Parts: sequence; C-alpha cells; structure tokens
Amino acid sequence: MTHIHDHSTVNTQYPDPRLPETVASSTTSAVSWGAIFAGAAAAASLSLILLMLGAGLGLTSVSPWENDGLEAGTVGIAAIGWLTFTQIVASGMGGYLAGRLRTKWVGTHTNEVYFRDTAHGFLAWAVAALVSAMLLTSTVSSIVGGSAKVVGSVAGGAAAATVGGAAGMANASSEGSGSPMDYFVNSMFRPGTPAAAPATPASPDAPAAAPAAPAPQQDLTPAQLNEVTGIFTNSITTGQLPPEDRQYVAQLIAQRTGISQQEAEQRVQTTYDKAQAKLKETKEKAQQVADTARKTTSYLMLWTFISLLAGAFVASLCATFGGRQRDL
Repeated sequence: MTHIHDHSTVNTQYPDPRLPETVASSTTSAVSWGAIFAGAAAAASLSLILLMLGAGLGLTSVSPWENDGLEAGTVGIAAIGWLTFTQIVASGMGGYLAGRLRTKWVGTHTNEVYFRDTAHGFLAWAVAALVSAMLLTSTVSSIVGGSAKVVGSVAGGAAAATVGGAAGMANASSEGSGSPMDYFVNSMFRPGTPAAAPATPASPDAPAAAPAAPAPQQDLTPAQLNEVTGIFTNSITTGQLPPEDRQYVAQLIAQRTGISQQEAEQRVQTTYDKAQAKLKETKEKAQQVADTARKTTSYLMLWTFISLLAGAFVASLCATFGGRQRDL
C-alpha cells in the first residue's frame, strides 16, 4: 500500500513543476528580432563597403584610351564575381551574428534549434536585402531604367534612323549645322571635272594654247537647297526616289555644275544609293547596340538573382554555426 501511495503521489506531482515552463514556452516568441536586426545591419553595412571597394577597383580597371585597360567582357565577369563575393561575405557575417546573438532556447529539441537558427539567418539576410534595396533604389532604378530605355529604343532608334532620322537631318540641314544629309546634298553640287581634249602635236613656233574657261555656274538659293534636302528626306523615308524628283534635282545640278542632264541624273541616283546605304548601316548599328544592352541587362539580372540566392543560403548556414557556438 505504501508503494502504491508513493507511486500515485509521484504521478500527481510530476507535471506540476513543468507547468509554468510549458505555459511560458507556448506564449514566448521563438524569434529574436534584436539579433536579426543586428545581423542585418552588419550585413548591409559590409555589403555597402564591399560594393564601394568593387566600384573603385572597377574604375581603375577601365581606361578611356583604345587598346588600354581591361576589355568590357573581362570587366563584366569581374563585376559578377565581386557581386557574388560581396553577397557571400556580407550575408555570412550577418547570419553568423544573428545566430550568435540570439537568446538561448532552454529545453528545445536539437532539430528545432537548428530550424530556428536557419530561420534567423534567412530573416537577417532578408532584412539586409530590403535595407540595401531601399538605400540603392535610385542607383538600381537608373541602371535598369537606362538599360530598359536602350532596349525599348530598338524600334524607336530604327524609326529615328528612317523617318525621324531623315527628318532630323533635314532640319539640321536647313539650320546649316553640317548634318549627314547636308553632306549628301552638297556633294551632288560639286563642280564636274571637264573632259580633257585630245592632245595634238604642236609646232615649236605655235603659241601655247590658253586654258579652257570653266563653264558658267549658277549658285543655288537657300530655298532651292532646302527643297532638294526635302526631296531626299522624303525619298529616304518612303524608300524610293520618284523619277520626276530625280529629273528636277538633276536639272538643278546641271545648271550649277555645267554637266549634262544624263550625268546629273546619274549623280543623283549614286548619291541616293549612298544615303540609303548609310541609313541602313546606322539602323543596323542602333539595333546591335540595343541588342547588346538587352543581353547585358538580362545577364546582370540573372547573376544578381544567383548571387542573392547564394547569400541567403550562406546566411542561413552561418546562423547555424553561430547558434551552435552560442549554446556551447
């Protein structure tokens, strides 16, 4: 009877000492926000310092002189590597501090402690990423926005090289600013080279022949020059030069240079072909620049995503190391 009485007494009194701890553990949060914010502040500060150092090293690696300094591809690879290194080091430091500075969980299973430390490291990385994003919003927006503008200008740049570009060249030509259209129009009105007369043997006593007088030239008025520029602008925009416009421009060239109408029309067609080739070249270059900017932006965003994932993993892993040392 005594043994049974003692056993019942033990059974009734055993849960009583654990009741306050059970109630306390169920009402207390397992998140140590102080440790998380401390680790996030350290990670954000270290990330800023390393980014500034990387920017300084990158500026010293690029040279404005041709065939001097590192190539663009090498600088891009170095920038990606430094960004990943920055994320790993800063996130690792922040996660370790978040795990090392958190409160000690008494009476908690080992697996639960491991999960909480991992969560603390991840939360420290997330807070640091948000703080860094808020501090660097203007910089990131200018990079992404500038690249997006360049990418979005593929069609716009091509159109500027055709319709808008031709109109812009026309306006610049009318203002006398030395535009490409100005060059093509003025090149048509260059004086023609007179054909050399066949040489005839002259007697020693014959007087030297006087040089042939150049053909009279008629200067173009600014209105005529603007009209020719408008004709070329319209032909480049539409993609074809009407025969009547070619004949009219050739007539003005013949009056200005003294060459025949046929030669003048041939000169107009040749100049028009050169302008079209120049326009095509400009359009292709604009498309290449836009495509390069699109690929660069895509690669930058992709590697930024990978580096952020690496930072989150390292922060969570280092938090478990810090928490393990905290519980020793």
